[in-house]
Amino acid sequence: MVGTFYRAASPDSKPFADAGSKVVENTVCCIIEAMKIMNEIQAETKGTIVEVLVENGQPVEYGQRLFKVKQ
Repeated sequence: MVGTFYRAASPDSKPFADAGSKVVENTVCCIIEAMKIMNEIQAETKGTIVEVLVENGQPVEYGQRLFKVKQ
């Protein structure tokens, strides 16, 4: 396990990205908590998020896909 996936900055906040959200390079899409450090994960491409592949609070690993993006 590398870290924990979070869709929003806090439980009361709206998700950074949802299905249908448009993203560009450097759009923050989620947070990965690793060793008590919150790392903002940015989109690497421009497009529309089709599907979120990970549930909030789920452990994630290196190379795991988090979102499906249609360019």
